[in-house]
Amino acid sequence: MNSQITPGIETREKTQTELEPLYRVLIHNDDVTPMDFVIHVLTTVFLLPNINAGQIMLTAHIHGTAYVQTLPKSEARKRINSAHFAAALKNYPLHFSMESE
Repeated sequence: MNSQITPGIETREKTQTELEPLYRVLIHNDDVTPMDFVIHVLTTVFLLPNINAGQIMLTAHIHGTAYVQTLPKSEARKRINSAHFAAALKNYPLHFSMESE
């Protein structure tokens, strides 16, 4: 991040993600997608540790939905699209959504 110093004033340029609103990513349960594939997507697309991915997968399985993580809007959209693409390649109906913080 760039800092510009003016006598007595310091400013910092904001990156694109700092300006974006934050969104909560949610995973939705389905009765088709295998649990191990869900964990795989959570660890590779959302970069979660295995233990967290397993807990999120089970929460979604039991309650219907589960919180995954909070991200800037563009990053949330990008990761959701990647997860949907990976699921579509396997013909799984795995679904994620996002809601504003």
